[in-house]
Amino acid sequence: MTRFCTIVLLAAAAAAATDWSQPVEVRHEDVLCVSYQARLDGPYVVVRATVGPGWHTFAMDNQERAKEKLAGKPALSMDRNTEITGAAIDGPWYQSPPKDFSRPALRWFSWGFDREALFAAKLRAAPAPGTRLRLRGQACTDTICKNIDVELALPDGKGGEPRVNLKELVPVR
Repeated sequence: MTRFCTIVLLAAAAAAATDWSQPVEVRHEDVLCVSYQARLDGPYVVVRATVGPGWHTFAMDNQERAKEKLAGKPALSMDRNTEITGAAIDGPWYQSPPKDFSRPALRWFSWGFDREALFAAKLRAAPAPGTRLRLRGQACTDTICKNIDVELALPDGKGGEPRVNLKELVPVR
């Protein structure tokens, strides 16, 4: 019986792991900056960003947050938002709570992620087979930045029961 339960648990874990799309990696030379995967989750599309060691990427509302902090003052620099397009979205995007990378003394305000981030939005309808998302943005270290412009295939099929907990995410401004 114990062996059977172990096999069932392993099969369930494997099934849960395979509902994510194949990863799309963004590299600088041979170093992984960030990789993205997507899945259908009930009526939602969820995109997972896994950030490489030493790198960070930015929130979907990074520039809006920076403008609020600058309060009309000019920015010395502004990092690019993460943008996700390509699916018919019904309502706002949600994202993991971003980390504050700001350096107020330099009038540089920035928010993002240095490990993993989730982005989620409700779909108007199930996407057609072969639907692709376009992800644009930027990943940086302390010394270099890499522009991101990749496409990610959504897995075919239905999202099943939703597993994303929107209470753990924050609305994009």
